[in-house]
Amino acid sequence: MKKYIKKLLNYKVFAVLSLLFIWSCSNHFLEVPPQGQQKAEQFWVSESDATKAVNAIYANLRSWTNVAFAPIAVESMGSDDAEKGSDPSDATFMNNFDNFTATSTEGQLSDFWNGQYQNINLCNQVIGNIPAITMDETLKSRYLAEAKFIRAYSYFRLVRAFGDVPLRLSIPKDASGYNLPRSPKAAVWKAIEQDLTEAASVLPQSYSGDAVGRATKGAALALNAKVALYQSKWSDVVTLTGQVAALGYSLFPNFDQLFRVPNENSSESVFEIQCALIPGNYDASNSQYSQVQGVRGVTGGGWGFNVPTQDLANEFEPGDPRKSGTIIFRGTTTSSGDAIPVTVTNPMYNHKSYVPFGDYVSGYNEGVQQNIRVLRYADVLLMNAEANAQLGNSAVALQSLEKVRARARSGNNSILPAVTTTDKTALLNAIYHERRVELAMEFDRYFDVIRQGRAAAIFGPKGWKANKNEVWPVPQSEIDLSVGVLTQNPGY
Repeated sequence: MKKYIKKLLNYKVFAVLSLLFIWSCSNHFLEVPPQGQQKAEQFWVSESDATKAVNAIYANLRSWTNVAFAPIAVESMGSDDAEKGSDPSDATFMNNFDNFTATSTEGQLSDFWNGQYQNINLCNQVIGNIPAITMDETLKSRYLAEAKFIRAYSYFRLVRAFGDVPLRLSIPKDASGYNLPRSPKAAVWKAIEQDLTEAASVLPQSYSGDAVGRATKGAALALNAKVALYQSKWSDVVTLTGQVAALGYSLFPNFDQLFRVPNENSSESVFEIQCALIPGNYDASNSQYSQVQGVRGVTGGGWGFNVPTQDLANEFEPGDPRKSGTIIFRGTTTSSGDAIPVTVTNPMYNHKSYVPFGDYVSGYNEGVQQNIRVLRYADVLLMNAEANAQLGNSAVALQSLEKVRARARSGNNSILPAVTTTDKTALLNAIYHERRVELAMEFDRYFDVIRQGRAAAIFGPKGWKANKNEVWPVPQSEIDLSVGVLTQNPGY
């Protein structure tokens, strides 16, 4: 996978596609094509064109609007796990997401919205154009399935952030197809489910060589399980997570090392956004996921945003090694041997986004090498535990929960006790705790608490209000561009 990343922007396909495609729900086109690039009418002809187009989808997944400030604001800041960090005077707009005063004009909202629709439109171009290309039919089917998976992933991020959103599943045929109203979230969930079901029926169980890291059958099934989780379709969650388990995934033995670069695409990895530092190719080495979260004030660190809270640190049980695997504390030494000075700006940083300082290469973003973990097998097990607990299958729920706790306990001299309660409320609370400490700083906690119906109690002290903050405001810039076709969420 690292090798095929090298090809993505060398092809200049991203620039070609940006000429051809609509970059958001609005109608934006570039009038004059740059010199030396492939013309639109010459594209979508060969198998090579299909490959370039699918590779461009993966390339966009690691873009600024997909992995940096916008997702931190929309998917992390509202939770009790994270706060702005960095210098108090830097990017103060992030505080508006932390205290729920963000308005529809906040730029991170439009960045997040546009980032997801960029993905979707790249996917729609693939789905709409590749079928007419004469090429290997098996590869064609796989490419279409990969595009459906990533389209579903982007709509998943949109629907949990905004609720009703415009649902575009094809290339507009005329002007009437550009300015779409918001579709009810039920219709969006249904479209996501269909994409993932179709993708899972085609995608391979695994890849080899340069293709490692692409969307797999397990990724489609696992994301579909998470989609069912958000809709409280407990039986579907059990079925889908069981299908993932049957594919042979296993928990990586060492929690801390799971997130280090040498262990990317491990036995626990269900889907990761592939990133790399490619010498001589800065354009393809463009991820800023680690950079924006790295230890501020240290060469090779980063900007210091999205830092863990003391509330998160307090959530870990005594002896849980996941605490040090999740949080870098000021004045300590990391497992990779980096001493964190007591003079750094913030008391804590995200260990999961950390890349050893010695791996920094001047002229490139700090931590550009690190893949972004999107779906892990631990999450699949905890989804299975929660669904079984909801269905009253406490014995099965406890088995799945114990697998996750056993990994944290194993080889670390940890005294984490096994959970034994069969009381439904107590068991669910134990699972919610486990999701928090296992998946902390992975951009799930905020939406987890909301879907569990606990947001008023947990986020209320921060300013969260029921019947409003279940979703973020629709970007005002998109409403303006739609000339009022798009409507605003209640309360904004």
